[in-house]
Amino acid sequence: MSSTTIALTIFLLYWILVSILDRRGILEKYNISTYGPVLMIRTVRGQELLDKLARPKIFWRTFANIGIPLMFVGMAAMFLIIILSDFALLSSLHENTMPEPGKFNEPRNILLIPGVNEFIPFTWGIIALVVTLIVHEYAHAILCRVEDIRVKSMGLLVALVPIGGFAEPDEEELFGITEEDKPKKEVIGTETTFGTEFTGTEEMRESVPEVKKTKKAATRNERARILAAGVMSNFVVAFVAFFLFFGPVLGAIAPLSDAMVVNVTADSSAFEAGITKEMVITQIDDTPVSSAHDIIMYMSTIEPGSVVKVHAAKDGSVSVYDIRTEEIVEEEIFGVSVNGVVEGSPAEAVGFESGMVMVNIDNVTLRTVEDFIIFMNSTHANQTIHVEVLGTDHTSNQTNVTMGFDVKLAQYPDEGDEKGFLGVYYSTDGVKSTPLGLAVGEYPARMYLQVLKDVPSMLSGPSGWIILFGLPILGLGGEGFPGFSGTFAQFYHAVGWGEPLGIGIFWIANTLLWVGWLNFYVGLFNCLPAVPLDGGHVFRDYTYSLILRITGDEDKAKRISGAISGTFLLVVLMSFILMIFGPYVVHGF
Repeated sequence: MSSTTIALTIFLLYWILVSILDRRGILEKYNISTYGPVLMIRTVRGQELLDKLARPKIFWRTFANIGIPLMFVGMAAMFLIIILSDFALLSSLHENTMPEPGKFNEPRNILLIPGVNEFIPFTWGIIALVVTLIVHEYAHAILCRVEDIRVKSMGLLVALVPIGGFAEPDEEELFGITEEDKPKKEVIGTETTFGTEFTGTEEMRESVPEVKKTKKAATRNERARILAAGVMSNFVVAFVAFFLFFGPVLGAIAPLSDAMVVNVTADSSAFEAGITKEMVITQIDDTPVSSAHDIIMYMSTIEPGSVVKVHAAKDGSVSVYDIRTEEIVEEEIFGVSVNGVVEGSPAEAVGFESGMVMVNIDNVTLRTVEDFIIFMNSTHANQTIHVEVLGTDHTSNQTNVTMGFDVKLAQYPDEGDEKGFLGVYYSTDGVKSTPLGLAVGEYPARMYLQVLKDVPSMLSGPSGWIILFGLPILGLGGEGFPGFSGTFAQFYHAVGWGEPLGIGIFWIANTLLWVGWLNFYVGLFNCLPAVPLDGGHVFRDYTYSLILRITGDEDKAKRISGAISGTFLLVVLMSFILMIFGPYVVHGF
């Protein structure tokens, strides 16, 4: 059973449970509303805290006023991205180059929900999502109190996992709806209307005209500040998180070495000592190791049969292994090491595994990574290539067995790049056999860390923003970047102020990365000019104001602004539908 089927089954069971609890009135007792499978969990707690937080009104109004133009900038940027994406997809449809369905356009990966979106790690994603929702909705609520708008409740939207948050303002006060408050018709009594006390009989009171009680109606600017506050708070949190991540936190992380164990010969001294694949070699005897070349050069000075002390790291811990050297009786292995395989890629579909070495593609010998890059640059989507690799035969447990795979390449993830996509995470150098009974390769640990550190300086141009926006999806080598975890974290350790924290520095880095990215993404998404998003309401309000100035007719301004707003909403919805279902329509479900 596939993971998708399991997830759908669990979600269906959850929906059935929600329906049963809703029909029995159990959810209503706890002030929980349902909209299909979505739970709207309300609370009226925290009102006093809101009032305290809202006291520096000048600060909050200035904060939100800055957010209004930022929202329009984000609105224009997001709508431009959508239009360009539509143009690219429609062009590919016309040219019959529509990319095949894959994880990049799966419906679940459009949603920023940890555990659903496969690019977002569950633990760090949940932490980041909770921070994002609290920051966004509390900002709305605080600005409501700043503008004297009542907040009826706050809470979470849950569909098995949290998918959103909300602050529920009084809509009559926020959007200016009036309410007629007619006087009661008691026989004799006392009633107070707007502070005026009146006593008398029913007939006498009936002669008094009915009074219309109009609630506080927020002005356009007040409403815009309330709506922009959520986006502004997300941007501020993203800025702070990225500032800390790309600054002091990355500064406290350093690479251990670029030398990775690619393969270990069975029954060798290294195998018996406990060396395993994907370990990072940091030192041999008293000689530091920073690359596979350092190992080769040092071992060339050691006589066969000598015992050397190999310092190798695994899971953040460096251990020392005594290994007896041996003569290399086989020819040196040349090729491109596979350090990882992209999930859902053509390479994964045919059986590529980490630790394999690609030696030949379509009769082109691969001796260096440059050979591989040159060949892949000449390919195109849907092209079938034959790849020969050296790997482990799991049936006989033999290593360096030659295997062949016929692979149909996918569309490369970067828009505008027509070359084929294999989906392997490769080293920057060939694989070298050593007298230690193991093969080593180069992992670009130093290069990747430097690329991350260079992102802030690249934000002056579009490339930096593209890297930042697509970092978790495209990563640093096309495989996605979940943070400092798994194989990636093997190559790094804490230094400087972070050294006492050990692997805790990675927890801080991952939290900041995902808090920053989700706040950045959610802030931009909410800028879209589509109701019910914040940007949609602001866009409609300002469009109405502009048309009213031109025409002087409130009804006409309301009709035209509503039509324009509805058109933008339709374009956004159709764009997402095209993005998700376009490849399936062309290539089949």
